[in-house]
Amino acid sequence: MTDMDGVLVHEGRLIPGADAFVSRLRESAAPFLVLTNNSIHTPRDLRFRLLRTGIDVPEEAIWTSALATASFLEGQRPAGTAFVVGEAGLTTALHEIGYVLTDRDPDYVVLGETRTYSFEAVTTAIRLVTNGARFVATNPDPTGPSAEGPLPATGAVAALVSRATGVQPYFVGKPNPLMMRAALNRLGAHSETTVMIGDRMDTDVVAGLEAGMQTVLVLTGITQAGDVERFPYRPGRVVDSIADLVHEV
Repeated sequence: MTDMDGVLVHEGRLIPGADAFVSRLRESAAPFLVLTNNSIHTPRDLRFRLLRTGIDVPEEAIWTSALATASFLEGQRPAGTAFVVGEAGLTTALHEIGYVLTDRDPDYVVLGETRTYSFEAVTTAIRLVTNGARFVATNPDPTGPSAEGPLPATGAVAALVSRATGVQPYFVGKPNPLMMRAALNRLGAHSETTVMIGDRMDTDVVAGLEAGMQTVLVLTGITQAGDVERFPYRPGRVVDSIADLVHEV
């Protein structure tokens, strides 16, 4: 398994060697998934975006926090209802499991990533959670990357809702091992024979470790070499980039 942003692409641009790495994976017929905590896009959209950078990943090999959240909700309360703050990746995933999206007494408030958080939508979410809706968020990331600098992400907005309601959300995405176990089930793989490649110690590496996988940290994203020793856990390996792994596939 490999993370997407910071491992394969960075701010919409190919990380050198990522295309060769994915090509080798496909040629070897090794089962793999590209994981992302970003819930904005559907797997089909993400496949198109990756193709434009030169990376050919099948739609079924993309696993998002939106899909993981939908899988979790389907197991908890099939055919439920939800008020969603998010975009197509999340709303499509919930529709596909038979959920009804509504602001009338929903079972859940589901918070995901969006580039257009509205005060009205956040206010509605706060009122519904206060009135008893269960609070779920796709991932805990406080910020996301952009060409202009960091952007507030799901974790930051979740903190706003929690501050207003006193209710903490259940985060489904990384570093929750739930997302990793769901991904392993999707692959039909065992954790002890699976590797997690990521660029963040606080999501990718810890999620892989807690799920029992081997872990590799690449230094092309968030975590830099000098940051590794600050954490109480270590990745199995640290490499400069995904290019260093091409010939190991």
